[in-house]
Amino acid sequence: MDFRVLQTFVMAATTENFHQTAEALFIAQPTVSQHIRILETELGLKLFERVGKRVRLTPAGKRYLPYARGLLEQWHHGLEDLMAWRQGYREKLQLAVSPIIARTRLSHLIHRYTKLYPDVDLSIKLADSVEIGPFVQSGQADIGLTRMIPGELQLSAYKLYEDPVVFAVPHYGGDMEAPLPDWEQELQTKRLLTHNHPGYWDDLLLLLRQRGLSLRTMAVSQVDITKWFIEEGLGVSFLPRSAISRELFENRFIELPTPGLTVPSAASYLLVPKTGLSEAAQHFVDILEALYSPMETVH
Repeated sequence: MDFRVLQTFVMAATTENFHQTAEALFIAQPTVSQHIRILETELGLKLFERVGKRVRLTPAGKRYLPYARGLLEQWHHGLEDLMAWRQGYREKLQLAVSPIIARTRLSHLIHRYTKLYPDVDLSIKLADSVEIGPFVQSGQADIGLTRMIPGELQLSAYKLYEDPVVFAVPHYGGDMEAPLPDWEQELQTKRLLTHNHPGYWDDLLLLLRQRGLSLRTMAVSQVDITKWFIEEGLGVSFLPRSAISRELFENRFIELPTPGLTVPSAASYLLVPKTGLSEAAQHFVDILEALYSPMETVH
């Protein structure tokens, strides 16, 4: 089997257009048609049918598509493994990490790990916290660093550290000695950007509404977009302090005190499979234990 033929089939199934497939793969359109004919001849089945200027998968094509994708994935994984072996790597370690942890803590961990274990082929998958547990559960990652405890998964979870959540508003410039604005007034005159971080928003919104505050909210699922919106004057938010440390240092944000309001904290967690760890993964856990001892078992 020529894997270029499989690649053409998968791309054509995605684009439903032979011309776009040719452009995506940097080949001529007649070559796309030739590859599809070769595969159809080898399988003895029609994989595409014409619909105007486009194509769509036949029932046979739909049935074969996941197998074709699996074959291509295995092919690419094999090539990557050989390349890593040729470069002198002895083991592999796959991490799934939330963006906040990646931006605030991960570089120090990676520096320390790669210095101690230079023969480990390290790969990092950035993912939302809700996705990290399933990645570790399915074996797509050896270790997860997340901002939430997963649900009903067969994983061990350990709390690494807690991060204060603070009320972040844009820096308005002007006199540095001027009194800070009232936090309740800021909330009632600015839009509150919510749900940019898993874990604390539902409880926090309940506390705010129990104070009788009139809130206008807008859910923004990414911390980076929330920070950009704050800088652009589109709203204010409650964010982990570590996520805005640079903005605070550069006087782009103000951490506004909230007297009378008990703001929750955000925690970061280590997720590992209960079935055991590879040597490379255990070395990474050992570094975490040295930095954040004692790690509290939470799951």
